[in-house]
Amino acid sequence: MQDSFVELLKLLLPEIIVNYFELTSYKKTEEKLHLYLKEISSIPKEYRQNKLSSKGFFDEITVQDFPIRRHQVYLHITSRRWLNEDTGKVVFRDWNLVADGTRVTQEFASFLKEINRFQA
Repeated sequence: MQDSFVELLKLLLPEIIVNYFELTSYKKTEEKLHLYLKEISSIPKEYRQNKLSSKGFFDEITVQDFPIRRHQVYLHITSRRWLNEDTGKVVFRDWNLVADGTRVTQEFASFLKEINRFQA
């Protein structure tokens, strides 16, 4: 059942979101669908050689996505941050690196830009 649920989410959300975030909850009203997504605990590939410790999450951001069946869709996204114990700096996944070499729509590129705006 879990695999078919993930496959269904891939039809509704960008695959990068499905690969790096888990759906923690949702709320549906007559006109709106709110999806709450939390970044999974996987160390960004550019920091795998460093010693990282989890330092919680950034504040939630909300991004409006494409409507689904006459419902406005809002993605409530919570991204992780880590402490790089080698440098003492807080680090996070660089969404531009994740999307590098992939073909994304302009809308999804704007979505990635929005995530980076809140993390900088």
